[in-house]
Amino acid sequence: MRSIFGKIMAKKGNRIQVIMECTEHKNSGVPGTSRYITTKNRKNTTTRLELKKYNPVLKKVTLHKEIK
Repeated sequence: MRSIFGKIMAKKGNRIQVIMECTEHKNSGVPGTSRYITTKNRKNTTTRLELKKYNPVLKKVTLHKEIK
């Protein structure tokens, strides 16, 4: 009889959730913030992420940097 113990255990993955915040929005003086939640592979990407994402308040694509 085969054991199913391996399928019950939770995986220890390298993916973590990170919060992305708009850099232009902070400097513009407009109230509110533009933030996104995404995941990254901790092993492959050791530095902080920088992605271009849409900012609905400024109504354009801006640079978002990882804050956590």
